[in-house]
Amino acid sequence: MCGRYVSTRSPEDLATAFHASLPDPGPDLAPDLVPTPSWNVAPTDRVWGVLERVAKDDAAAVARELRPLRWGLVPSWAKDLSVGARMINARVETVHEKPSFRKAFTSRRCLLPADGYYEWIPVPATKGVKAHKQPYFLTPQGGGGMAMAGLYEFWKDPAVARDQQEWVVSCTIITTEATDAAGRVHPRMPLTIAPEDFADWLNPEHHDVADLRALLAVPAGGEIEVRPVSLAVNNVRNDGPQLLDDAPATS
Repeated sequence: MCGRYVSTRSPEDLATAFHASLPDPGPDLAPDLVPTPSWNVAPTDRVWGVLERVAKDDAAAVARELRPLRWGLVPSWAKDLSVGARMINARVETVHEKPSFRKAFTSRRCLLPADGYYEWIPVPATKGVKAHKQPYFLTPQGGGGMAMAGLYEFWKDPAVARDQQEWVVSCTIITTEATDAAGRVHPRMPLTIAPEDFADWLNPEHHDVADLRALLAVPAGGEIEVRPVSLAVNNVRNDGPQLLDDAPATS
């Protein structure tokens, strides 16, 4: 699975890189809801996503936009928001069939920009060292980041009066069996979309399941840099570039 990742680029940089418009001011951009650069993105955090929607001023046009999303997809039929914490990932093997994801797969796809992601390997206790989980940072060799393949969904709380309901826009990351170096750390890894396929993936009018699945690819063709990093990653409250410091050697 992909349960924690790094995303440090500014919204201005992301808008330029993905040829997307910055979000319009509104309730989604309240100060406490705007995604900030993070070296420890965790489930239910607000993250930046790139998606395409029908343009507000032209029903015949599609606009590509950068939008804050809540990580952990909440299906439109869910009874409460907590469902999202269990849907941070969607398995590529079943994403087009599972009720939670199949509708979004054919009409609400997005890109989730990331510098890389974390996985863990259990370390047994040895003399002077307690048993722990060692985090590893996985990122495409040569840098450049990655555009993770995602889905998004709209949800309103059915327990709230209709005139007080607000949209929650949430997302999930599509994953597959890990390959090469990534597979030695964890059996799953996020899927990505190549720049030349962004338009096809984001196009809300593209509904062909087989064609869409063909666009999914492993990061950097499987050429992944893997290195142990600070144990501070294990606490979701910790953040900052120091999390990517090399893990100290243990004896």
